[in-house]
Amino acid sequence: MFIPPKANAAFVCNMEDVLEVYIRTYDPKQPQICMDETCKQLLADLQTPLPLQTGQPQRFDYEYELEGVADLFMFFEP
Repeated sequence: MFIPPKANAAFVCNMEDVLEVYIRTYDPKQPQICMDETCKQLLADLQTPLPLQTGQPQRFDYEYELEGVADLFMFFEP
């Protein structure tokens, strides 16, 4: 765990508050919701892949066109 050098005591105090959330007993009336996020590039092939042939792996060109970025968010109850 990284502790900022100028805020050791405050950081540790706040981190303990956060970590205490994860040791609470389960209460269905107050569910614990976790969140995770990531971003993914949206890519498009510039060339059509070659047709599949028996005994050969699929062959496609390595070039692509960037068509944006998508942000993915996941909320779940452990």
